[in-house]
Amino acid sequence: MAGWVRAARRTAASIGLAAALLTTAVACTGDDNASTGGEVSAGQGVIGEAPVAGDADLAASPTAQAIKARGTLVIGGDENLPLLSQRNPITGSTDGFDATLGKMLAKYIIGRPNVNIVTTTPETREAMLKTGTVDAVIRIYTITAERAQRVAFAGPYLLSGQAIATLKGTTGIDDPGDLNGKTVLAVAGTTSVAAIQQRAPGAKITTFGTAEECVQALEQGKGDAYVHDLTVLAGEAQLDSKLQISGQPFTSEPYGIGLKLDDDSFKRFVNEWLRKIEAAGLWQRAWQETLGTVVTGGVPSPPPIGSVPGS
Repeated sequence: MAGWVRAARRTAASIGLAAALLTTAVACTGDDNASTGGEVSAGQGVIGEAPVAGDADLAASPTAQAIKARGTLVIGGDENLPLLSQRNPITGSTDGFDATLGKMLAKYIIGRPNVNIVTTTPETREAMLKTGTVDAVIRIYTITAERAQRVAFAGPYLLSGQAIATLKGTTGIDDPGDLNGKTVLAVAGTTSVAAIQQRAPGAKITTFGTAEECVQALEQGKGDAYVHDLTVLAGEAQLDSKLQISGQPFTSEPYGIGLKLDDDSFKRFVNEWLRKIEAAGLWQRAWQETLGTVVTGGVPSPPPIGSVPGS
């Protein structure tokens, strides 16, 4: 993903207000660990135009048929990733690029964007797929050949890359080599850890369970820098004026939709849906309305499906 973060910042409150003005209906569950994405969000126009699978499409996937019969698509995700998947505390709607894709996939299967988001972490997502706790994981899930031995990946659906965040005013940390001898924060279980080890073997790595904890630790002086996917850092920098993104992304990270291993028919079903929304320009519009509001450089082209090892 090419691009850079614009100087303009917005507060979480302003995002909540904007979403509230755009929202016309909200649905929620009572489960503290899950929430319904709702049928409307900042991407309502995109969702309204999203395709619905025909009978022949559904017949090709027993998993899709079971989801339609249930009436809800259960997605392993997150609700604290600005621009990707963030729950609006005022409206209850979950908005962002990943959240919009999840609603479009639910509409494709069920006919309505009924999504139940179950909080998933890098440490729990594979187990949730294996046990059938979730139907799919849409949460900045980088495709690797090693991971593909345990889960199936549809896509890739987005390209990102590891980048470096520091506190504003920090100098001398512009590329991975500058991290040597520094304390670097990362989310446990992510590809960020391996990227730091490979590009800055002299760095001391401190991990936390969530991106939010990494930002807090950076502000508390527990680290010199924080490494994560650019898409995540862009959202965090948008909401936190203390952060700056230093240098350019230094890896290529293909995101995939995690599915249960060996469910080949559902993987083909999801890949066909991706092709349809990309051909219709809906993927591009979802980008413009979410990540595209912060990351400059124009709308990127969707990565070719099946183009990376493990996909």
